[in-house]
Amino acid sequence: MSVTDKLTSRIPGLAERGERKDVVSVVKLHGVITPQASPLSRGAINLSALETALTRAFGHDRLKAVALLINSPGGAPTQSGLVAERIRQLADKKGVPVLAFTEDVAASGGYWLACAADEIFAHRTSLVGSIGVISGGFGFTGLLERFGVERRLHTAGENKSRLDPFSPEKPEDVEWLKKLHTQLHELFVSWVKERRGDRLKGGDELFNGDVWLGAKAVELGLVDGVGNLREVLAERYPDAEIAIAEPKKPLLAKLGIGAPAAAVLEAVSAKAAWSRFGL
Repeated sequence: MSVTDKLTSRIPGLAERGERKDVVSVVKLHGVITPQASPLSRGAINLSALETALTRAFGHDRLKAVALLINSPGGAPTQSGLVAERIRQLADKKGVPVLAFTEDVAASGGYWLACAADEIFAHRTSLVGSIGVISGGFGFTGLLERFGVERRLHTAGENKSRLDPFSPEKPEDVEWLKKLHTQLHELFVSWVKERRGDRLKGGDELFNGDVWLGAKAVELGLVDGVGNLREVLAERYPDAEIAIAEPKKPLLAKLGIGAPAAAVLEAVSAKAAWSRFGL
């Protein structure tokens, strides 16, 4: 019997209510994965923003399982890895199963997060996969010339100015970026194979950056079944209490203050990430 149970049993009226229920914690992983914490909303996924929620989710005395509710188009690979590794550390320490449930999208880094779970369930309309690496930017050399702006760039180190958007693109810089992408892609593929193992049914086409709907993702072994959080948890843990573990609310959001410029930039960045999947 835990300390909490002992104290509860000594309080008149509480002991008669019976044993406390088992708990299934739910952690929402919603938004773009980015190292930049948002001062306005909870829409950014990174380890700093989620640490308190994850710790709280795995901290219940009567914990039976932890559910991850994922809706993310991906983002920064390092933060994807850090959050996924933290989930596995806490799950292994607590000795409880982790179930992932995908909503609109679990793509790229969003699928990396899903693979931290022991089982993955997708809605039949979920977009799942995008096991690849992407980066993008703009080139402004023509714009500078049009307005008569002179670019002045001084470096120490011949590769310090790689992919500078205000300088002409160099073939050797593109080749360097492709090699970096290849290394990151290999790490992504290795993680998926480690977590999904023999459940993967497809070949190399699984790792070409494509996405699939829920039922096809089941056929390919990317997920374990079609279903949603409510129905699966009701079947697996009918008597358990569902506890939502929320991250701390950002300061400006607590105060009801929004910075218009920051909000616009945040919205544009997020829209660009979601729009790759038609959302």
